[in-house]
Amino acid sequence: MSAATTRSRTARTPAPDRLCAEAVDLARAAAEEAAAPGVVGEHVGLVSEGDRVVTHFFECREPGYRGWRWAVTVARASRAKNVTLDETVLLPGSDALLAPEWVPWSERLRPGDMGPGDLLPTEADDLRLEPGYTGEDEPPPSSAVSEVSQEMADLVDAEDAELTTRPATTSRGSIAAVAEELGMRRARVLSRYGLHTAADRWDEGFGAKTPMAQAAPASCVTCAFLVPLAGSLKQAFGVCANEFGPADGHVVSLSYGCGGHSEAAVMPKPPKPAPHALDTMQVDEYPLRPARDSGSVPAEPDAPTEDLGHS
Repeated sequence: MSAATTRSRTARTPAPDRLCAEAVDLARAAAEEAAAPGVVGEHVGLVSEGDRVVTHFFECREPGYRGWRWAVTVARASRAKNVTLDETVLLPGSDALLAPEWVPWSERLRPGDMGPGDLLPTEADDLRLEPGYTGEDEPPPSSAVSEVSQEMADLVDAEDAELTTRPATTSRGSIAAVAEELGMRRARVLSRYGLHTAADRWDEGFGAKTPMAQAAPASCVTCAFLVPLAGSLKQAFGVCANEFGPADGHVVSLSYGCGGHSEAAVMPKPPKPAPHALDTMQVDEYPLRPARDSGSVPAEPDAPTEDLGHS
């Protein structure tokens, strides 16, 4: 007999033990004891687990457990006729209704999931954050990159230089103390990685590759409704302040654009009507009799004419 044939016979599943296979009633009683009354269904099969070890399967009628089966394992000792109970469990079948795989909350969280009163913790080693300025990142005075050391090195390299006094150094904690008094100190700030991830996320939502920007007449960099950001992000992003725009109140890329651009379609001013040639709104007063000095003939009689000697 070859070695391959021996291995195949050894690895194959043994035939079910006859006494253990016939212990269906014992297995059903164990399943009914573990389950609620009336939820253990018909016997659906059995599997040989080894020498004199058999698992019986029963249909589960529990609501919400479609496709699950009660599995009862029985066994007997060598040369013994009594079958004993090993364990009873509820196992899913091939078409069982299973709960989705558990995912940590940090991976399930999506934008907009937070509500009033919710707290979103951040890890101490969050890659998006880095410690704020506390003076710890200031190089020591003896460091090779320190400005004080560089100044001292320049003095030593100078010809005939005499170093009499050590340059004054700034206390490493003084700047942080002043910043804290002014309310400008934060324990952690955005790291370079955090800035890049935020920029990628904003550019994906309101960037140059969006359909709105592709059809826009102009970009946001020339729009009057753009409110620039502070810091390094102001070179690429701003906040839209157009209440009728699709990105109102959102951070937009300077290359983004929409139809609400302030200079894309400026409405012309309404034409001012020309003044009337004849004033029809004012009442003209006409006297009943003409004024004495208005006519060509004087109202007073002429003075007596001189006698020129004519007949």
